[in-house]
Amino acid sequence: MQRIHFETEHNMFRESFRSFLQKEVVPHQEAWEAAGVVDRNVWKKAGEMGFLLPWADEEYGGAGLKDFRYEQIMAEELAYINEPGFMIPLHSALCGPYIAEYGNAEQKARFLPGIIRGETILAVAMTEPSAGSDLAGMRTTAVDKGDHYLLNGSKVFISNGLLADVVIVAAKTDPANKHAMGLFLVERDMEGFERGRNLKKLGMKSQDTAELFFNNVRVPKENLLGDAKAGFFYLMNMLAQERLTNACGAVAGAEAALLTTIDYVKERKAFDRTVASFQNTRFKLAEMRTQIDVAQVFTDRCVMDHNLMKLTPEVAAEAKLFTTELLCKVVDEGVQLHGGWGYMWEYPICKMYANARIQRIFAGTSEIMKEIISRGMKI
Repeated sequence: MQRIHFETEHNMFRESFRSFLQKEVVPHQEAWEAAGVVDRNVWKKAGEMGFLLPWADEEYGGAGLKDFRYEQIMAEELAYINEPGFMIPLHSALCGPYIAEYGNAEQKARFLPGIIRGETILAVAMTEPSAGSDLAGMRTTAVDKGDHYLLNGSKVFISNGLLADVVIVAAKTDPANKHAMGLFLVERDMEGFERGRNLKKLGMKSQDTAELFFNNVRVPKENLLGDAKAGFFYLMNMLAQERLTNACGAVAGAEAALLTTIDYVKERKAFDRTVASFQNTRFKLAEMRTQIDVAQVFTDRCVMDHNLMKLTPEVAAEAKLFTTELLCKVVDEGVQLHGGWGYMWEYPICKMYANARIQRIFAGTSEIMKEIISRGMKI
């Protein structure tokens, strides 16, 4: 189905980014998968090409492209090659905006240039072992000590957990108010900041995911983003963009899974016929094609609404819910149509299946998305 919301400059950007991935990412995917982490150099190369925080102001080294379609393109192209570890969307569309939106002039000047160049890799630390999606239930604390905050607690399932040079850490700042929290820029070498092991996961093998520990970490006041008690609302304000980013990658992942399945069933034979020639196969593929096209149109509309600052949290939740559930359905059907080979790691559909499952969990589970949507319906 033809997509009409991209313009010439977007198509040129896509070709440039796709070429970059083919040259700098695809040849290294197996090595990164085995290592459990991507090479830091690829971040610097991406920065040199202008692919990190393209929306940032030129005074910091950005391109000033304040158009979410560029972020959408990168999320899509990474999904098309099934690369979960090189998390540009996390760095550029999720973490960077916190500094741009809530950081002061000094913080922007200090951090953004390195972030844009790929020298400073970002992560955000919200989830805790006992809290999950319940941000108000977090236990990490930051106590005001005059010229600094004393940070204590732990976070888990943190993407870029090992690579990150700066982690945006959410912590409670007022025990009497469960929604009072601050966002703190914790730098790599701060005393008391420790990282756990690279967690072993079902999928996303090239993505370094770790538990982080904060033991009396002295965070200077200069590293507090915005108001010390407004962090919860900052997080809520950014979640719509985070979930839209998830939706962009999920629908592209579904497309990639469908295409690799079509290629397989056209070649694979059973009972002296190609698997594609069976009515069941054709009907399954037709159903997936239709649902992906519907999801793509909806997601593209959400992107354009987001550009106009009209995307609501409820609609972003709808996009995240529908596309991630669809992705998991498509990869499951893809494995089934591959037969036994679909369960073999050497086949792309197997890796796609493993990588897809987390999509219904992170950035808010499908169940949380349903809660958000239903509240918007005033049920």
